[in-house]
Amino acid sequence: MIFVADSAKAKINELMQEAHLDSTHFVRVSVTSGGCSGLSYNMDFDNESRENDQVFEDNGLKVVTDLKSFLYLFNSTLEFSGGLEGKGFYFQNPNASRTCGCGESFAV
Repeated sequence: MIFVADSAKAKINELMQEAHLDSTHFVRVSVTSGGCSGLSYNMDFDNESRENDQVFEDNGLKVVTDLKSFLYLFNSTLEFSGGLEGKGFYFQNPNASRTCGCGESFAV
């Protein structure tokens, strides 16, 4: 499961309204090689399913990821922070053994 915090839900809904996206769109998250800790998170809006997609719905939002990325994201929570730190979207990931200071990359 991938979870969505209230903070992320509010910001995602705001961004979807600004971009005039309809209910066929969902949040696609993935993990790729890169970043200062070795792996990076990617997030975008999508409306097309792919083979081997893993689909989750939490807090009223649909989140989709590929099978390989799900192995890294299992039981993670998507959060949003707009405070002074200005993190933006980030994951609380119990699978990460370390993260970089900016929160955009991690290692397992």
